[in-house]
Amino acid sequence: MRSLDQASIHSFAPTGTLRVGINLGNPVLAGTDAQTKLPKGITVDIANEIGKRTGLPIELKTFQTAGATVDAIKEGNIDLIFVAIDPIRGADISYTPAYIQIEGAYMVKANSPLMSNEQVDSPGNEIVVGKGSAYDLYLSREIKQASLIRAASSQAVIDDFMSGQGNIAAGVKQQLEVDAKRYSDLRMLPGRFMVINQAIGIPKARPEFENTTSYLTHIIDDLKSSGFILAAMQRHSIQGAKVAQ
Repeated sequence: MRSLDQASIHSFAPTGTLRVGINLGNPVLAGTDAQTKLPKGITVDIANEIGKRTGLPIELKTFQTAGATVDAIKEGNIDLIFVAIDPIRGADISYTPAYIQIEGAYMVKANSPLMSNEQVDSPGNEIVVGKGSAYDLYLSREIKQASLIRAASSQAVIDDFMSGQGNIAAGVKQQLEVDAKRYSDLRMLPGRFMVINQAIGIPKARPEFENTTSYLTHIIDDLKSSGFILAAMQRHSIQGAKVAQ
């Protein structure tokens, strides 16, 4: 089994403990166990496996948004995050290949005239999206005629939308579906507006980041080919996502 040299280990986990950012704002990736109140999910399983293979103790630090994990890793407060691959974030973060792919979708009110994703980017439309999320970053680049309204987090999107903000909600399909159960007269537009590639990210500021990224890439490739990722998805009842190729 491939291993990291001591210089790379120190670069990867300079405190001697691998501090991992867990985003609780995306239910596909992680959540909180109702009984233990501890984080659980596919990213927790992967983090523990990385700890097992490196021999490093793991400290899970939870956040409510992906953007908060990105800020924490830039500030040096954590060592590894699970985040959507994005070119803006990529300026400071080195990514492994994706381990899963998640769909981004639009939700509207039942009486909305909008029937397809192609109708969304039109003058007068207002899209509510979680600030700093992968969807926010993507839509900020791609939307030309509609406008964006940024909710404090992905979890706040539906509540803001139902309070009267905007006429379209955007986010993780599963998050929207779960949140929409608290309301009536909502419907999802067919299909998806983007596919999000979720990967491991580490800071480029670390001196051995290229070697560490290569090592983590080897682990992710093994976890995909061995069935570990698929088994974790099934164990945590993840729907609407697939193992990345």
